[in-house]
Amino acid sequence: MSTDSTKSAVDHPKQTPAPARHQDDTQHTAWALPEPGTTLLPIARAAISTALGRSHVAAEDAVWLQELGASFVTLTQQGQLRGCIGTLEARRPLLADVKANAVAAALRDPRFLPLAVTELEYTEIEVSLLSPMQAMQFDSEAQALAQLQPGIDGVVLEFQHFRSTFLPQVWEQLPTASEFMSHLKRKAGLPADFWAKGMRLQRYGVRKWKEKDLRPAAHALAGATGRGKP
Repeated sequence: MSTDSTKSAVDHPKQTPAPARHQDDTQHTAWALPEPGTTLLPIARAAISTALGRSHVAAEDAVWLQELGASFVTLTQQGQLRGCIGTLEARRPLLADVKANAVAAALRDPRFLPLAVTELEYTEIEVSLLSPMQAMQFDSEAQALAQLQPGIDGVVLEFQHFRSTFLPQVWEQLPTASEFMSHLKRKAGLPADFWAKGMRLQRYGVRKWKEKDLRPAAHALAGATGRGKP
């Protein structure tokens, strides 16, 4: 395992390009569902397992999986980052997006060695579903910082050819707007105190699901269905 596996959420995510396709902003079925993570997480694990040569099947017949969607897939081991790849704009079916990002997070995150099949058992998967982007309007960095919602906003920063993003999860490591912005600029390759006319910021929301958070509910359901049987 690469020594990079000790990196925190501050260091991710990496973005993978999605095929060019017109985005249909009317398609938000997955975002509105109560628990799409119960469908998306098994799909992500099955995609990784299959890529590593281990047979694993997940249900892929939900109609909303064919709607355009943008996702990130994050892998962790004992709470430490092991890979994270995603797309920022919905340009392909959500099913294809999650599967592609899951495999890329496991095998093609340049910060880590490819995941080995022996690591599957103790690798936790998280799937994040992104809302459409919202352009931010501001005249100064102070105005931009005042608009940010810690713990809620994911942010994309762009200046000329520089670009970076942080998922809302990164607020856990960088709880203030100034810290968040400074590290976002550094991730893009800019100085932490840089600001210039032409800076662009977009924000987005995220719904996320972790395998470990869904297990208790699954176990409770199994116990309930088993009660009363001989």
